Amino acid sequence: MTALLELRNVEARYGPVKALHGVSLDVGEGEVVAVLGANGAGKTTTLRAVSGMVRRSGELRFDGKKLRTPEGAARAGIAHVPEGRGTFAELTVWENLRLGAYTRRRSAKEDAQRVYEFFPRLQERRDQQAGTLSGGEQQMLALGRALMARPRLFLLDEPSLGLAPLVVKEIFETLGKLNQEDGMAVLVVEQNANIALESAARAYVLEVGRVVVEGPSAELRANESVRRSYLGY
Repeated sequence: MTALLELRNVEARYGPVKALHGVSLDVGEGEVVAVLGANGAGKTTTLRAVSGMVRRSGELRFDGKKLRTPEGAARAGIAHVPEGRGTFAELTVWENLRLGAYTRRRSAKEDAQRVYEFFPRLQERRDQQAGTLSGGEQQMLALGRALMARPRLFLLDEPSLGLAPLVVKEIFETLGKLNQEDGMAVLVVEQNANIALESAARAYVLEVGRVVVEGPSAELRANESVRRSYLGY
């Protein structure tokens, strides 16, 4: 499989504190890849390094080209949905979606219609303020806003955080449809290791800013240390 995203020996810092210590990983064209690990392992920092939101070094390439700035990452086709969703609470659903289309020249209404097909509840709440939505609806809005840019790669940080199991299931099913129907690649950070491994073809496990285990999801499910630490059996 052709690598769409490539990280080689990536290091990242917050001031004097080094958070990543030579992380290397790949995401293939149209592939879903999960990043697992405990709090503080460097999962969120890995996504921030890809989108240029943290000081970093090493080699980062997307579609064969170096990633240099956050603007460059967005224009290349990378959409980052951060932990906490990051919606604009005072704006309506429609206004939030329009903001997601800022890198595109085509009609925002056309792209919004596509979002509504995946998330019908957003159409029902089109004129509602984002801050009045439920947690699940806000997560759908965050995903929908990212979809407005028609990205080739989704970076998702803890999409299940704080959501009811049925809502989590619905969101991951929608991500599966996006991957299957549109060929969208996904790099997802997720503490719910079970659903992450069900959804992803491959996974990486981080500990203290380093990749300690990687491989197909089925192999990680069978890995005793992964099972005990992340799967609970």
